[in-house]
Amino acid sequence: MNVSIIGSGNMANAIGARIAKGNHSLTIYDRNLGNAQALASSLGADVQAQELTDAITGDVVIFALPYQVILEMVEKYSDQLAGKIIVDISNPLNYQTFDFIPPADSSGAEEIEKLLPPGANLVKAFNTVFAGPLLAGEVDGKKLDIYIASDDTLAADAIVKLTRDGGLRGLYVGPLKRARYLEGMQLIQMSLQEKLETNWMSAIKILP
Repeated sequence: MNVSIIGSGNMANAIGARIAKGNHSLTIYDRNLGNAQALASSLGADVQAQELTDAITGDVVIFALPYQVILEMVEKYSDQLAGKIIVDISNPLNYQTFDFIPPADSSGAEEIEKLLPPGANLVKAFNTVFAGPLLAGEVDGKKLDIYIASDDTLAADAIVKLTRDGGLRGLYVGPLKRARYLEGMQLIQMSLQEKLETNWMSAIKILP
């Protein structure tokens, strides 16, 4: 699979490491080419780096950015996203109040989908994991679960494969509207970090 990651922060690094492990083609995009090059170099010799002003290639485009920045980027680069699988990893929170930004009858993913061009298929994934555990691929010796929601089952299947190739357990949970619950799950996990003293190294896992 040919994958593009937009962003060069901690989540881009962690997701990139999983994709590189799965031997998929990977390009890192950032508005600062130096940042993209630094991350690409750390991920492996075959990982490419491009400035975000360049054409966004790839069958899968992962926006490893905060929610409100994703909205801006999707609107700005809309003409380059047609026909692609778009992955939203964000949690649409006001981090001062810990309230959700989207309306109560929506989700961050559904708001992003409204801005996509025809033919682009949105997938919600990776929002229920922190960068540290994702980079490691496990917590307490247990493989991470990656919960995936999308209205397009073929797009969801592609991301399930991407996660499993990277040593994770991708789980399709249903249509995109279930992103509301995935975002809610992560809100709870985030709110418990200080109380449980997990240092952002916990994970939400379904056990047999």
